[in-house]
Amino acid sequence: MPVLVLRTTGRRSGRAIETPLTYFTDGDAIFIVASKGGDARNPGWFHNLVAQPDVTAIVDGRETPLRAEVVTEESERRRLFEKAASTYSGYAGYQQRTDRTIPVIRLRARKSRKRA
Repeated sequence: MPVLVLRTTGRRSGRAIETPLTYFTDGDAIFIVASKGGDARNPGWFHNLVAQPDVTAIVDGRETPLRAEVVTEESERRRLFEKAASTYSGYAGYQQRTDRTIPVIRLRARKSRKRA
């Protein structure tokens, strides 16, 4: 399974935090799943990217600046979660272990800012 290193900014510390995560592709975007093994709480990296959605992903040694977006539309979240679970069946078990809805996060290339 493909793994990226997600670099977020700590919401309290302000420091760069790197977390290896499995990722999946969907069209021109990639997405990750905030499963935390079915824990009752979301993982810390999830809270960091909600607080600061500009993140960096390191894939095959290449750093890419991305914008994180929590997928809030339920049918789209379910579609992506099921796509991930079809690749890694553990996700289905994680969802059964917890009462929370496991978030799915889409990562897209950041739009470049035009200079004046």
